[in-house]
Amino acid sequence: METKQFKAESKRLLDMMINSIYTHKEIFLREIISNASDAIDKLYFKSLTDTSVGLNKDDFAIQIKADKEAKTLTVEDNGIGMTEEELENNLGTIAQSGSLAFKTDNDLGEDVDIIGQFGVGFYSTFMVAKEVRVLTKAYGSDKAFLWKSNGVDGYTIEPAEKETAGTVITMVLKEDTEDEKYSEYCETWRVQQLVKKYSDYIRFPIKMDVEHSNYAEEGEEPTVTIETETLNSMTPVWKKNKSELTDEDYNKFYSEKFMDYQEPIAHIHSKNEGIATYDALLYIPSKAPFDYYSKDYEKGLQLFSSGVLIMDKCADLLPDWFSFVKGVVDSEDLSLNISREMLQQDRQVKIIAKNVEKSIKNELAKLLKNDREKYEKFFEVFGLQFKFGIYQSYGAAIDTLKDLLLFKSTFEDGKSVTLKEYVSRMKDDQKYIYYACGETKERIDKLPQIEKIKDMGYEVLYMTQDVDDFCLKVMLNYDGKTFKSISDADVDLDTEEEKEEVKKLDEENKDMFAFMQETIADKVNKVRLSKKLKSHPVCLSSDGGMISIEMEKVLNSMPQNDANRVKADKALEINPNHEIFGRLQKLYAEDKDTLKDYTKLLYDQALLIEGLSIDDPVEFANLVCKLMIK
Repeated sequence: METKQFKAESKRLLDMMINSIYTHKEIFLREIISNASDAIDKLYFKSLTDTSVGLNKDDFAIQIKADKEAKTLTVEDNGIGMTEEELENNLGTIAQSGSLAFKTDNDLGEDVDIIGQFGVGFYSTFMVAKEVRVLTKAYGSDKAFLWKSNGVDGYTIEPAEKETAGTVITMVLKEDTEDEKYSEYCETWRVQQLVKKYSDYIRFPIKMDVEHSNYAEEGEEPTVTIETETLNSMTPVWKKNKSELTDEDYNKFYSEKFMDYQEPIAHIHSKNEGIATYDALLYIPSKAPFDYYSKDYEKGLQLFSSGVLIMDKCADLLPDWFSFVKGVVDSEDLSLNISREMLQQDRQVKIIAKNVEKSIKNELAKLLKNDREKYEKFFEVFGLQFKFGIYQSYGAAIDTLKDLLLFKSTFEDGKSVTLKEYVSRMKDDQKYIYYACGETKERIDKLPQIEKIKDMGYEVLYMTQDVDDFCLKVMLNYDGKTFKSISDADVDLDTEEEKEEVKKLDEENKDMFAFMQETIADKVNKVRLSKKLKSHPVCLSSDGGMISIEMEKVLNSMPQNDANRVKADKALEINPNHEIFGRLQKLYAEDKDTLKDYTKLLYDQALLIEGLSIDDPVEFANLVCKLMIK
């Protein structure tokens, strides 16, 4: 019998198939089952217009057999089968797909949903098999053929005997190695596991004979019975109509699929047609996984093609800011045989991802509007990710996320507010959205800068997370209203008359301030009078520049910044209405050495108030003692 050779390009592709296209060898069973489903589909569609087929939908099935002794795994279908010419074209030339041609060339004149399109999936069998045999008989033919190959060396085709139409693929498994246990694919539990994982929603039953040991009395041998079991559930939840499902159905699927036994906060079930046709069932969890905020967390949705799992976690379907979402996307527009690398460039995936993002945003906006309490609980768990999303996307996610943000504020004793709510109740003369940064609400309330703003009736947002200041600096404004930290130098709360008075005092005392600034020249850019203090003597302000005081604090707390610490441009501001100002004036006139000590002490006090560490704690302690005994 003549051994036929694969074409040169087919040899190269086969080698690539075995060694690189598929990430996991176990994927071979998915490919073979999908091909079997395609073959049944073709004959089933033929039966709709040809009564001589003699089969209805309930007669079709895929049968799997495992033989441990022979080390073979067999997948059999009662589908359309192949002629000798089709065997040559489909299996002799890699990437020639009969399924792709059938998509638009069928008796019904329809674009039929066929899973495999690239025609390369069959060759994944050679990742686990040293020999593959394909026994097939085409519907309507009285001839059967056997195709046999051990890989790149070529293949043979010879006449064979087979009673009914269909195809039987037998894989002779490779010998086990230290790294690979090929024999496990003959284990019933392993086959069941792979069918459940990849092919659970194939629309025809996948059957297998399963041994069961029966209970025996003491001293008796247990009996073994063999039962034919259907391994797949066939109908995915997301393919059903919403009217057929209850919340209990959705929650049960979530619990079983994603191993989370707390009910999700919400689910999104959508069917989409148009540029991208797909079904999606998404869930918003009520709690974060233990590793959610670690580098080990892997985002992504399960991606299916016509009910067949392509990827367990397709990261391209979710933006980072919605990485907590779990769920499935099933599209018949995607090819089953695309690899992870090809999928990242797939246009359909990008379209689906945009639609998924929009659906999640709309669902969260609806939750915020209709169930504020539930949304606030959700935001406590996942809201930090929204802020990181705005910052890390360099503002690209602002429009998506800005109305989903919540902040505590001075309004109504620290209740959570949206930016829209804040702007809606701004005072007529209010120019800015004021915010203050600190470790806790209680510490922020003690900041010197907040006292006057609160007394004037302006609402202040509490920023207690490290990313807050970074997030707002990227956003710049909301609804045309600029964000303004109460620590910024240009916070302007005085009347015109008060401004003139401060300006006059600044001019009169410019020499004293220059002397003080020179004393701590490496610490601050300027010493000046403050326009935002009420009863406190001193504070620090961010004196322009890209880095704020809060950013300095956060960035320098990171271990990797120990060797290259950042520094904000700062100004030391003195309250002109505090008695300390008069004391400074007197010292400048009479005792400049003591004024230097006062300047250093006031600067260290301002640092401590801001939550920053002082450079020299020993000097600070000695200065306090020195001034105490004077």
